[in-house]
Amino acid sequence: MTVTPERARALLSRIGAWLEARDGGYAIRLGPDRRSRIVAVIDEAAFADLVRRPGLSVRGGGGWRLRPERIDPPDNAGRPGVLPGERPVMQADGRLALRRANLGESPLAWLARRRGADGRPFLSAIQAAAGERLRADAETALSGPSLTMRWDALPRSGGGTSARVEPGDRALSAARRVAAALASVDPRLRPMLDRICVRGSSLRLAEEGLGLRRRQGKAVLGQALDALARHYRIG
Repeated sequence: MTVTPERARALLSRIGAWLEARDGGYAIRLGPDRRSRIVAVIDEAAFADLVRRPGLSVRGGGGWRLRPERIDPPDNAGRPGVLPGERPVMQADGRLALRRANLGESPLAWLARRRGADGRPFLSAIQAAAGERLRADAETALSGPSLTMRWDALPRSGGGTSARVEPGDRALSAARRVAAALASVDPRLRPMLDRICVRGSSLRLAEEGLGLRRRQGKAVLGQALDALARHYRIG
């Protein structure tokens, strides 16, 4: 029975399935050797299609096996816990709309679960809560309708902001809360909050981007989150 490339892929994905050249075509067998039954036959065009995707590997004893199809991970390098997706967001007129959001675990939650060599958690519960509050506001601001925001224009060492936002809604209110929270923190500590809480970077990449030594970023992040907790009056 001659089958399509799609059917051939499905058959060859079974345990023990393999392919061999036979009588001007290619036979699919579901067994350890040539005494096993031929379940399907494909032609040269279908064989070439299998070679292109997902590929074939040489089988010991002759023939070929299906190479497992490669599934590329999402492009979230340095952003642990980031799972791009959509969330329903309430608009100013009361209607729900789907907006881009991170559906995975945040970098802060990932850090909060980590423990150092001394067994103590990387972040205290208060630090994690403050950071998550800033992250949630930043996500709301960026997911709002008709919102334009340059996070690199938010208050930093020089103070002030040139962020542009429009129009007034939940997203605008969240953006203002983000700006106020960052403005309340020492200018030397703001970039760490910006990278991890707002941009969702990993601690390692934040250290590299800010020119810090390994493990120095943990101390800087802790100080920044302590300041943020005071701003939010947490703890």
